[in-house]
This record gives sequence, C-alpha cells and structure tokens, in this order.
Amino acid sequence: MAEDADVIVVGAGLAGLVAAAEIADAHKRVIVVDQESANNLGGQAFWAFGGLFFVDSPEQRRLGIHDSYDLALEDWLGSAGFDREEDHWPRQWAHAYVTFAKEEKRAWLHAQGMRWFPVVGWAERGGYGAVGHGNSVPRFHVTWGTGPGVVAPFVRRTRAAEAAGRLRFAFRHRVDELIVENGAVAGVRGALLQADGVARGKPSSRVVTGDFELRAGATIVASGGIGGNHELVRANWPARMGTPPAFMIQGVPDHVDGRMLAITEAAGGRIINRDRMWHYTEGIRNWNPIWNRHGIRILPGPSSLWLDATGKRLPPPLYPGFDTLGTLEHIMQSGYEYTWFVTDQAIVKREFALSGSEQNPDLTNKDWRLVLGRAIGKRATPPVEAFKEKGADFVVRETLEELVEGMNALTDVPRLDFETVRREVTARDRELDNPYGKDLQIAAIRQARNYLGDRLIRAAPLHRLLDPKFGPLIGVKLNIITRKTLGGFETDLTSRVFGANGSIIPGLYAAGEAAGFGGGGVHGYRALEGTFLGGCIFSGRAAGRSAARA
Repeated sequence: MAEDADVIVVGAGLAGLVAAAEIADAHKRVIVVDQESANNLGGQAFWAFGGLFFVDSPEQRRLGIHDSYDLALEDWLGSAGFDREEDHWPRQWAHAYVTFAKEEKRAWLHAQGMRWFPVVGWAERGGYGAVGHGNSVPRFHVTWGTGPGVVAPFVRRTRAAEAAGRLRFAFRHRVDELIVENGAVAGVRGALLQADGVARGKPSSRVVTGDFELRAGATIVASGGIGGNHELVRANWPARMGTPPAFMIQGVPDHVDGRMLAITEAAGGRIINRDRMWHYTEGIRNWNPIWNRHGIRILPGPSSLWLDATGKRLPPPLYPGFDTLGTLEHIMQSGYEYTWFVTDQAIVKREFALSGSEQNPDLTNKDWRLVLGRAIGKRATPPVEAFKEKGADFVVRETLEELVEGMNALTDVPRLDFETVRREVTARDRELDNPYGKDLQIAAIRQARNYLGDRLIRAAPLHRLLDPKFGPLIGVKLNIITRKTLGGFETDLTSRVFGANGSIIPGLYAAGEAAGFGGGGVHGYRALEGTFLGGCIFSGRAAGRSAARA
C-alpha cells in the first residue's frame, strides 16, 4: 500500500515536535498524530517551569560557577546509580546527553531564539558526599518564557513545515495499534475522536466518530509517560519505595495516560526500568484546577523546617530541594503519605516558587518589572499569595500554638503534637545564637547564601522562625504529586527501539518520556533536574534525524 508519509510521529508534545521539525527540515514528509486538539500543542512541556540543564554555560561563568563535563558526568552517574544489566543503553545516553549539555545544546537552542533567566538555580543539592546524588554546582537554567518559551521554537518550525506542505497535524486521532508487517512497523491504526475545543489541559471527549489508518516507512512514539494514570503509577510503583500512596495529586494533564506504552509493547517494543519514576513530595492542591486532581509543586529554597506527619523533623540531608526521591522513600516508610513545611512569610516570599508556566506570569510573559518584585517588598509573588489565601493546604497564624492547631484541622486525624513541634522549632532557632552549631540544615543555608544567585533571590537571610518580625508563621501540608516516568522503551543512540529478543524493530523509534528520555532510562534512579525538557529535546532530535535518514 502507498505510504501516507515518510514518518509518523505519535504525540504532539515537545519530543514529538522536535522530531517532526527535524524530519521536515530534512525535506521528508511527516504526519504528527495526537489524541488531543490543537489547543494542546506542545503537550505537558507547555505547563513546565522551563528549567534546562547546561554545563559550563555563560550564565554559570558570569556568576562565578566553575562547572565542567567531568564534574557534571560524575554528578549524573552518582545520581543515576546504574546497576542493572539493562542499563547499558541508558548509560550510553547519559554520556551523550552530558556531552550535548556541555557542547552543543545551548548554542543550538539559542540560535532558535531561546533565552534564559540570568540567575542559575541550584536544584537537587544532594548531601551524600562528592560522588553521591546531587548537583555539585547550580545548573538549573530557567527559560525566559518558561515552558511556552521552550516549546515556541519547535511550534514555529513545525507550523512553517505545515505551511510548506511537508508536515500534517492529525489532531483528535487516537492511536490504538501499530501496524506490523514482516516484522517491521509500517504505520498506525486508531479511532477518530469527536471534535472538542476544550481549553488546554482540560479533559477532552473520548467519543469515537470513526477510524483511521496511516502508513509510513518509520514511526516515532513520543507519547509521554504515565503521570496522569494513577493506576499505572501504582502498578509500577518501586518496591524500594514501600506501598504506593492511597492519595496522590497530579502534576500533569489527564491525557498523560500511558496508553501508547502497552500498544507499542504489543507491537514488540521492549520496556525497561518500569519501576523508575520521579514524583515530587512538595505537592499542594490547586485552588483553581485545570485538570483532575490538579496539583502544583512548590520549588522550595533551603530554609523551611520539614516535619513528618507527627511533627518530627526529617533527617539529614532531606532538606527542601536536596533529594526528591530520598525524601519520597523516607515518607513512604513513615506510615503516612504527607508531610509539613513550617515556615514564615520572609521565607515564603524569598524561597517559594511554584512549578508551572501559569504560576509564573512574570517569567512566562517576560515581564522584567514583575520579576523585580521577587526581590523587593514583603509579599511573595501573586500566585504564591493566592495559594496562601485560597489554597486548601496552607495555614497562616501569628503564634506556633495557633499554627499547629490550624495544621491539625487539615487532617482527618490530628497527629501533630504541639510539644514535639515546639521542641523542633526552638532547637532549630537556638542554633542561630552563634556562627557554629551542629544543625546541618543551618550550615546548608549558610553555604547557599555564599552563592550570589541564592543570596539575591532564592535563600532568605538566616533568622529565627519564632521572631515575629519575619512572620506570620505558615504551615503547608505537602502531598505526593505524580510527575515523570524514568523508564521506557530501550533504544540505541539513534532512538531505534529494541524488541524483546534484543534486536532492533525496523521502522520503530521512541523519544521523550516514552523512551525514559532516551535509552529506556537515561536518569537511572534519580534525576538532577532541568533534564526532563532537555531529554525530550535531545531524544526527539535524535529520533527525528535518524528516522529522516532511514
């Protein structure tokens, strides 16, 4: 049968758009198939904070940060902890990605119009020694324009290719099957979904109005992960993390459903590292939700006091922003599924950022006047202040006793003991009586403030939580929020998918989260942050170029 295109890309998210742009630029015909409408072009990446991982960037050098390929690779491998036979290709992807982040990534994206906020963030700080998990230096570069700013160059390129007749978008086309003929993937079949102009991120109709079949010499699966499918999250939950949570909120839209994983597996694709995933522990329920169970993650600075459900302080180095999955593992072993920040207005103003492009109108809309508001005055950004006022997980009080009472009112069973909380807070405050002390979080805050970027906008000056001039006191109930799939289809460095027998499946490629951001798990067990959008870009580019050549 005649081919409808040279390549079919399943998924119009970031990885799919990058792949499609590369294919079209190679003067090949490409069809991008997606179950959602054009309103969701860019997929999950549109909602992102827009952080990208660069190594030895101009932004780093201007801030006096000494980074290198060797240091970044050591940090990556120390975080990934590759220890499985199937980690061969993920390890190759890790080496290739760090090289990309050091050499070509920034210049290539800059040439397409992307720009970055001048202050580099320090995410996932680790705390387990020089060869353990974490970033030794700040590497989190926030894109000017956040997630939409990351997506924009690839939307522009694909729309230009569409206008030139080399690319076609097939929205509201839900793939239900990969066509396999003579051992090779030859296209896709599926259902036409009812037209639905619902706003971006909102759940859309699943009413079927017909069917379709499309054929091509190559098919790229770039359909994302499983964060919107709680059943799949629980089914793949890692045993090392204990029992899956009974209650989780959701950091991605409902259409991040993982359907294509089983469909591609049925066509022979091999999934590895299913139990590697990345969920956050600082989730708050969105007072103004877009999708079901909509949650927002707090991107915290280092100063809030982190307590478990009973009021006991989390052990070192489980401080805000240090070790996402280490904290998740500790929480799941505590017997409870939530934790608390005890903090104050001064810390919230300086240190609370909210993940999501819609939660950062100053950066998303490239408004320097609003950005300057982060550094002056007593109030936090308007979105943070709105959560303080309207969010179901925030408690604001003048005294510690009133705060604990209000925090207990947010749970079915009041588990916080006031004397336990008072002891933790007063002991922490007492450490500020001199420049010495044994509290490692206080030492970490002092180290953070040695970095100009943190001192300017990310780490509040050290002060006592019970000092009323920095108040009022604030308690935040933190929920587990689903986000990223770290495992996926095993691929070689050209994004070709391996079958269960260890051989390449002709005509089949995978990119983005569906491929564990490359190789079936480029991050290993833990990520360094700023590597998810970049992983979509890198693996999407590899898949697009490889499929175009083939």
